[in-house]
Amino acid sequence: MENLVQFVYLLFALLVTLSVHEAAHALVAYYLGDPTAKLNGRLTLNPIKHLDPLGSIVFLITRTIGWGKPVPVNPNNFKNPIRDNALTALAGPMSNFVLAFAVALPWKYLGGYMPDWITLFFTMIFHVSIFLGIFNFFPIPPLDGSKILGLIIPKRIFAKYEEFMEKAAKYFIAIILIDAFILSDFVGFSVFGSAMRYLHDLVATVLLLGT
Repeated sequence: MENLVQFVYLLFALLVTLSVHEAAHALVAYYLGDPTAKLNGRLTLNPIKHLDPLGSIVFLITRTIGWGKPVPVNPNNFKNPIRDNALTALAGPMSNFVLAFAVALPWKYLGGYMPDWITLFFTMIFHVSIFLGIFNFFPIPPLDGSKILGLIIPKRIFAKYEEFMEKAAKYFIAIILIDAFILSDFVGFSVFGSAMRYLHDLVATVLLLGT
């Protein structure tokens, strides 16, 4: 029963962090001149607008990895398409770290005065937000990191890099599932999961020290 309650809190925390993440993409894109996300109803904190059916199913199966519906962006509307596309991508994970820092303040200093359910909710948001931010920083298409990496890709090969991102995105789910279920059984641990946990602990320590 306790595990079920924690999983419910985890789901709600994920809805909050995912909504902040996707809305941040939409907000920065709009600020930089691309109204596509806003016109598609994505400039909102309503989680229903951001849920991806397949990503949600994968999360329910793995209980560790999932993803939201990509925010539509038209780089042609940007003044500097490569830079602004990267900034739009960066907004997502950075918003998660800001959210984690924001909930860490009351959790750390007022936790003893808050009801247990609020403390648990803030704790879940803190950890889930960090995991989501780190996950999206990986330079694997279609994650945000692959678009941020575009900033340092030489212009002469950028078109080929965009082509690579389009082709590699289709293998993303397979890579995640193989790592989570097959590779973890073969070597005894998930390579991706281990990297995520290590980076989470590092970021969490820095954010808590910053409070």
